[in-house]
Amino acid sequence: MSTKKTKLAIVGIGNVGSAVLNTALSLNLAAEIAVIDIKENKALGEALDASHGAPFSLSPNSYVHAGGYEECKDADVIIIAAGPSIMPGEPGDRLSLAGKNVQVMKDVMTSITKYTKEAIIIMITNPLDITTYYAANFFDYPKNKLFGTGTSLETARLKQILGTYYKVNPQNVEGFMLGEHGNSAFPAWSLISIAGIPSEQFEEYFQPAEPLDRTSVGPAVVNVAYEVLNYKGCTNYGIAMVACRIARAVFYDEHSIFPVSTTLEGEYGISGVALSLPCRIGRSGIETRLAVPLRAEEIDKLKQSADNLANVLTSVGLK
Repeated sequence: MSTKKTKLAIVGIGNVGSAVLNTALSLNLAAEIAVIDIKENKALGEALDASHGAPFSLSPNSYVHAGGYEECKDADVIIIAAGPSIMPGEPGDRLSLAGKNVQVMKDVMTSITKYTKEAIIIMITNPLDITTYYAANFFDYPKNKLFGTGTSLETARLKQILGTYYKVNPQNVEGFMLGEHGNSAFPAWSLISIAGIPSEQFEEYFQPAEPLDRTSVGPAVVNVAYEVLNYKGCTNYGIAMVACRIARAVFYDEHSIFPVSTTLEGEYGISGVALSLPCRIGRSGIETRLAVPLRAEEIDKLKQSADNLANVLTSVGLK
């Protein structure tokens, strides 16, 4: 009996892409990993360096190599991390990258679609919701097969903050940050729970030293990204884990739910922008986008994110 080998392609092998590569290897994510970059020697060096750990690895011997966009032809999953990122000292808003990275995405998607419209594409490139909207709507790619990591990273940070505060494993925190992957992301408190306990009762059950200032949590989640950026010059490990975890849901047909970025089609009265709602993800990509029950003030925040993103789409000629 023959079995099909799983293949991951990573486009863009800078700080983020190289972290994705190493995370994918540590998670035994795919039998074959191809790395693609406009700087061919950089891609070759990263592939060689990563492959040299195989003799001492506890994981199977994944085949890691560099190549061109032809490597996308038989890829199951493509993770796109190409394009410049915000640098320390630059304006603290991912949306400032829109003009540059829309052009990068034009080259990347034009190149990918020469070889495939079958792979699941997971976008990382910022501004995430703008590049996702562009890639999903301008290249005739199946929309269920292309989405951004969205607010999955913000959600991970939210879970970490709440888990630390209430002294529980962050994996036991359920809930989401929603909206824009960026400054207008917000915690949907109506959906947040720990072990089935709603957020309004956290203090009663977990008895922290003092009640949580809930108004500070959303800004703390958003601002910690810029703290990491200013401390080390980039943010790469967290987003790499998020992208690989979502890719695993595809490879293993998990039907897992993540808040990922897709183009809305009337949910909450919002259309024509990509932002994050919980989605069920499996082998075919996005199986279902969930218009979860939100409070009126949460819907207002979602619409604020949508307005912010629509303005940027207009400014770069995408609307």
